[in-house]
Amino acid sequence: MKALVLEKADGPASAALQEAPVPVPQAGEVRVAIKAASLNHRELWISRGMYPGMKLPCILGADGAGVIDAVGAGVSSSEIGREVVLYPALNWGNDRRFPSAAFGLLGMPGPGTIAESICVPAASALAKPAHLSFEEAAAFPTAGVTAWRALVGKGQVAGGDKVLVTGIGGGVATFALKFALAHGAEVFVTSSSPASIAKAVELGAKAGFNYKEEGWRKALGQASGGVDIVIDGAPAGAYAGYARSLRMGARVVIYGSTGGAQFQVTAPDVFLRHASIIGTAMGDLEDFRAMLAFVAEKRLRPAIDRSFRLAEAPAALLYLEQGHQFGKVTITP
Repeated sequence: MKALVLEKADGPASAALQEAPVPVPQAGEVRVAIKAASLNHRELWISRGMYPGMKLPCILGADGAGVIDAVGAGVSSSEIGREVVLYPALNWGNDRRFPSAAFGLLGMPGPGTIAESICVPAASALAKPAHLSFEEAAAFPTAGVTAWRALVGKGQVAGGDKVLVTGIGGGVATFALKFALAHGAEVFVTSSSPASIAKAVELGAKAGFNYKEEGWRKALGQASGGVDIVIDGAPAGAYAGYARSLRMGARVVIYGSTGGAQFQVTAPDVFLRHASIIGTAMGDLEDFRAMLAFVAEKRLRPAIDRSFRLAEAPAALLYLEQGHQFGKVTITP
């Protein structure tokens, strides 16, 4: 089969389409013929060796959707032909609060989805929401479940909440926008791109703010009247701008460190507001099931920036790094 393989961590240009053995499902596994995959920035980090527990060569990709075409021992043959979307993580463990020491994702250290086939635990192959195409379904897994856990599990979003999503245009931020709106929240966004802000407003955001413009902090406070929840993947550059706009009891949920690992917190902005700063990453299988059920109920669809064929997968990786604007980058075989 064809697959996007990384043999050495010399950057995204070092990933190449290669022939790889067709995987055989082991006990408790299913094999899925991949109909679509999608990219995340973790593939860029992996390509540069910036990921814990690097093991090369590897097939890249954590997100995928397709059709079960073979099963291992202990799995019913009735599963064959089922249309599924793949939970992207492995070995979360028994504690829902955080993953186990053995936790990992597809595409490193597990097998990757940017290939014609993949074998995964049967429990990780969930029914594809019927209203979604394979390409749309493949856009959800990693970014979607991260946004879901951040907003719903950690942020405890409710109708009428004021939600700030920083860095709109990225996968997690875009899903956070859609999920918050579907919960009845009022959403505000930030970006350095006027086009991304305009797209977010078109999708339902109340207002957007260019964080490179002086005065955006004051404008956010005036427009929102204060925010209840912040979904932030780049606190190093963003936190100081919204800290004074936090409402009493606000929840600041941090899921990434784009732009730097450190940021300064002024204690009174937290304790006088009875606010919480909460960390999160990914989500467990229960989060994934709940997200897919909500997506199906609300008939939500992802924002897709651009689609590539499998033969163009190396170019898709470079596009994610150099040209990506708003939504997900997908790959179809």
